[in-house]
Amino acid sequence: MKQKTSTNVDFLLSLPRSAKIGVVLCVDTSLIILSVWLAYYLRLGEFISLSDGALISLTTSIVFALPIFIISGLYRTIFRYSGWPALLTVARAIFIYGLLYASIFTAIGILGVPRTIGIIQPILLLLFVGASRALARLWLSEQYQTLLKKAKQPKFLIYGAGESGRQLARAMSGNQEMQVVGFLDDDNSLHGHVLNGQTIYNPADLSKLAKSLNIKDVLLAMPSISRKRKNEILNQIQEVQVSVRTLPTVSDLAKGKVTISDLKELDIDDLLGREAVIPNQILLAKNITNKIVMVTGSGGSIGSELCRQIIELRPKKLLLVEQNEFALYNIHQELERKKTEVHIIPLLASVRERDRVDKITSTWQPDTLYHAAAYKHVPLVEHNLSEGVKNNVLGTLFTAQAAIKCKVENFVLVSTDKAVRPTNIMGASKRLAEMILQALAAENPSLKLSMVRFGNVLGSSGSVVPKFRQQIKEGGPITITHPEITRFFMTIPEASQLVIQAGAMATSGDVFVLDMGKPVKIIQLAERMIELSGLSIKNEENPDGDIEIEITNLRPGEKLYEELLIGNNPKITSHNRIMKAHETFLDWKILKDKIEILTIAINENDVQTVRRLLEELVTDYEPNMDIVDWIHLANNKKS
Repeated sequence: MKQKTSTNVDFLLSLPRSAKIGVVLCVDTSLIILSVWLAYYLRLGEFISLSDGALISLTTSIVFALPIFIISGLYRTIFRYSGWPALLTVARAIFIYGLLYASIFTAIGILGVPRTIGIIQPILLLLFVGASRALARLWLSEQYQTLLKKAKQPKFLIYGAGESGRQLARAMSGNQEMQVVGFLDDDNSLHGHVLNGQTIYNPADLSKLAKSLNIKDVLLAMPSISRKRKNEILNQIQEVQVSVRTLPTVSDLAKGKVTISDLKELDIDDLLGREAVIPNQILLAKNITNKIVMVTGSGGSIGSELCRQIIELRPKKLLLVEQNEFALYNIHQELERKKTEVHIIPLLASVRERDRVDKITSTWQPDTLYHAAAYKHVPLVEHNLSEGVKNNVLGTLFTAQAAIKCKVENFVLVSTDKAVRPTNIMGASKRLAEMILQALAAENPSLKLSMVRFGNVLGSSGSVVPKFRQQIKEGGPITITHPEITRFFMTIPEASQLVIQAGAMATSGDVFVLDMGKPVKIIQLAERMIELSGLSIKNEENPDGDIEIEITNLRPGEKLYEELLIGNNPKITSHNRIMKAHETFLDWKILKDKIEILTIAINENDVQTVRRLLEELVTDYEPNMDIVDWIHLANNKKS
């Protein structure tokens, strides 16, 4: 019964304002009739029919009272405003009415109407109307406030009327932040049916529904569909300009019911339209399970994800090597919370410090070493030339030599597509690091020294995706360095899994290249992120749009296009996402002398010599601008 009453109240409160005023006018008319009838009873001591003189007094009361109530503003203060101000308004209106009514029936007198009716009826009407307003406040105020809050909640549709959709609808039923107003589903047989009190609509009608129901968000509740199908759905939603959010994966859902906290912003990797390959568990476990594993740069984007993947594969020990104290603390605490039996050892160290790296490897004798420590932000390395080369080149050299001394079975260098025909210091330094590892591998064929080269990872500290997200939240503009710039993209977990699998397939000196799929135009990625946030692009064609895309200039050392192969002769491997490249390199005897000269130039911050040596050693390196090292520029100004 309580639920039914609440539903009736909700219906009443959701009526248009004109309809509410009509309801209150009817109530007041009924109260006028009741007050006249009771006034005659109090005067005569018996109930009479409302005819003859009684009908005259009733008609006069209605004719006088309702216009006075309207003029006094009695119907501008209904329901939620019924309080003392409203009661005072009622008292003033009925006082004016009472003067007029009493002057006619008491002072002047009408045949067949007792004079005291002119006094009793206004008093009764004051009591009845005042009580009705007080009861309205008591009965309706809480429900009205609840309805107001509900009306202000963003409305959304759930795409998917399956179990996940039903769980999500139940979880959202009492939510004060968002309101479910229906489902979308591809199954034609479900269209028009009602699920959990909500209608199931045809996705083709989304554009109309967005306007009629004031939809702000669509929540994808189909965690098991393919990325290709999800991409098709996103293409359809994109045209409607509503924000899209999604649920976790099936494996995450298996751990418990869906809750509000499970909702997350749309993963941009869903937009790439490429299915993630299921990892080969044998390859994943080969160099990790029951082994001592070391990860340099363990607090970085790739390094930390490598650690997350590795700890699930149950190594004997996991050495976390990181120079950034805060980053090391974060990844260590995260891994400790998993409560595994793996012995995790956090080690503050810079790979540029040969003695520290030697001490770590000699103490724990790791079986597998993943070298992810690197400076990778192109403009920053360009402006801090010597430090970038020292970290990326000498850090790799010192770590590899330490691994060789301790006879580490597997050494894997995490490399980058920017090492291919580089135009910047970062790319040239990573290519030289590859060449050092290739040369050392040729000198030590019994050890498996390999490298894995891939492009941008979504969500990393250097990725455009978090930058674009923040710019959209701030209202824009989104800044892009060039309208034609393209990049390869892969998710951090997928890239990390492929690094582990590639390392497991390695022989000495292998250069592995990950299949990154098709390159993505950055401006198209930005446009898609804007539209799937429920916003519009501001441009010449749409000057009233929400987010503008601003084209800046290419940054120091930045390329329009990235490549993964220097040559055109990649070899297939047993994994369809991993290829093997054949890259030329210098003999270690020649390279060693050049590295010694490079080390001296780095220590002296002789950036001109450092860059000249990079050009000499990395034959495909073609700088696209002058030296912009900060110290070099400042010293030039002084001279």
